[in-house]
Amino acid sequence: MMERMRAKSLTEIKCEPSPKWVRVMLGGKFIADSKRVRLLFAGGSPRYYFPKEDVRMDLLEPAGDNEQNPPLGEASFWTVRVGDRIATKSAWTYTRPVSESVDLSGYIAFDWNKMDAWFEEGEEVYGHPHDPYKRIDVLESARHVEVVVLGEKVADTHKPVMLFETGLVTRYYLPRLDVREDLLEPSDTTSLCAYKGKAGYYSVRVGDKIARDIAWYYRYPTTEVSKIAGKIAFYNERVDALYIDGQLQEKPKPRRA
Repeated sequence: MMERMRAKSLTEIKCEPSPKWVRVMLGGKFIADSKRVRLLFAGGSPRYYFPKEDVRMDLLEPAGDNEQNPPLGEASFWTVRVGDRIATKSAWTYTRPVSESVDLSGYIAFDWNKMDAWFEEGEEVYGHPHDPYKRIDVLESARHVEVVVLGEKVADTHKPVMLFETGLVTRYYLPRLDVREDLLEPSDTTSLCAYKGKAGYYSVRVGDKIARDIAWYYRYPTTEVSKIAGKIAFYNERVDALYIDGQLQEKPKPRRA
């Protein structure tokens, strides 16, 4: 929800104006609509803060709760009510600035997941704000990629699409024709990525053993990463083995895609 303890000191926090037009929707109404948002970096994904003048304050009511959030200060919570839709404790503000560089007094943030939709300019955004310091490159390759799960080779291709994302491990998206789909079981799990869209998941079953949600795909990815549409990726950190051009790859530390 809030940035709770993600940042250890003010020197690790950055707050800057964003040039984007940002809107938040709940219950069919825009409850915040601003071209003057600030973007807070305090560990994890960035967070938008809206000037109160650009928020429908008539739709907010005090939640009656305050919470200390070092080092940002004391947060006061608000509940958002639009007709029959009630999002409890879904907004907060810091009434006192904690430094000249991080002055959020007069600004309000919203819990991303409690809102119905977020828009940057004219496009809907999923998961969290786009980070202006993050880059994604999607490149077709002729590398030889082999994936082993539960003792079985589940993928073998010379036509991967490689996705390079700032701060994350390289992901290999593989053509379905080069994946053992007879070993895949569809999962009910889904996730949202601000840069790639909505992902579906597969488990791998070999005999009576199953590796749950070990692979994923984007049926309709965003335009920027359209090359990965329909292709299947496996968690490098969870497979038995990943070979690139015959070389066994060292497993990265476990992390979501």
